[in-house]
Amino acid sequence: MLGESHDLLHEFPDLEQKISALRAENPEFAKLMDKYDGLDARVRNIEELGTPVADETIEELKKERLQLKDSLYAMLRA
Repeated sequence: MLGESHDLLHEFPDLEQKISALRAENPEFAKLMDKYDGLDARVRNIEELGTPVADETIEELKKERLQLKDSLYAMLRA
């Protein structure tokens, strides 16, 4: 759905405590999460505002967001 939030708490509500703990204790996790949140906001803004961008651009941003989410999830499960 266009403009849907993909923040980690929305994606993994059962891991809320672990997300908060890792964000506070692990600088690498916090850095990746900040990057992920920024990308998510950028994609949502493009979708919601109808900003003209090439399909390839939005797809690349979504792929990057997905890769970051995969990395963050692996850290949460470790």
